Amino acid sequence: MTDVVLAARDLRVAFRRGRDWAEVVRGIDLSVAAGETLAIVGKSGCGKSVTALSLVGLLPVTARIVAGSTELLGRPLSGLPEREARALRGNRISIIFQDPSSALNPVLTIGEHLNDAILAHRDIGRSAARAEASTLLAQVRLPAPAYMLDVYPHQLFGGMRQRVLIAMAIANQPDVLIADEPTTALDATVQHEIRLLLRDIQVRTGMAMLLITHDLELVAQWADRVLVMYAGTRVEERDASSIPHSLLHPYSRALVESRPQRRSANGHRQRLRELAGAPPELGAAHQGCAFASRCSEVRARCADDSPPVIELQDGAVACHVVAERRAETDGRVS
Repeated sequence: MTDVVLAARDLRVAFRRGRDWAEVVRGIDLSVAAGETLAIVGKSGCGKSVTALSLVGLLPVTARIVAGSTELLGRPLSGLPEREARALRGNRISIIFQDPSSALNPVLTIGEHLNDAILAHRDIGRSAARAEASTLLAQVRLPAPAYMLDVYPHQLFGGMRQRVLIAMAIANQPDVLIADEPTTALDATVQHEIRLLLRDIQVRTGMAMLLITHDLELVAQWADRVLVMYAGTRVEERDASSIPHSLLHPYSRALVESRPQRRSANGHRQRLRELAGAPPELGAAHQGCAFASRCSEVRARCADDSPPVIELQDGAVACHVVAERRAETDGRVS
């Protein structure tokens, strides 16, 4: 892949539990190129947001990166002194959080939020920053941007607050934008508007985007590649065009089959698939495949042996079952 702007190799993140550290992100590899969208998909609690926070250096004090490396524009990102990390955050790499209500300071006006974002990284006067803030609000399609500079977050609806967060995130023309469930707290119409806005901004600027979501429909429409996470691990990474019919890992296929409004070939609605059991507690130690206890295709080795990573033309999948089928196919061909 050319023009990689953000990469992680064997990324491992742990949270403190008493005197011990529990690993919640286990050996994640990822890379995103300029102009590309990589979506990280998985159910709540699988480690998606923790992965995102580790990339921007915003892990809580109870968490830390315990192994692996991250790079931004070919330069080490993890382990930077906080002063250097702050110089990159909101500048070369930005993040949009999923809850606009809690992400904005209620005692600051919208203009003050944007001024702070701009002046943190550029040596310009406050009047120039205010003019640029107004331009940013216009770019994210907020009405009456000059007026909006003087209102407070509580005076805006959820979709308008999310547009403010987007304006803050793109204020310094970042190379990478991380969007952590950017439309979850919004109604369906506003969700669609925000998606179109983010896509338009990406096309115009050429920035890389890391999209954190649980919505496979959104991924199929928007992303270039998809990385599926389960219990802190990467179980599959493929071209987004593989959704919904070509995903291989049993968990990936279960996600597809649990989507609402699924229809069979004759147009009838299909019953949603429900996975038996529950995922392991995030951070709990386990051998073998973390999905083994819930997998309908489980083999004896799955509970004890870590699944092999099978390289594919468009990505990779970590699964004993897929490896077994690949070996059978190769045997028939030979």
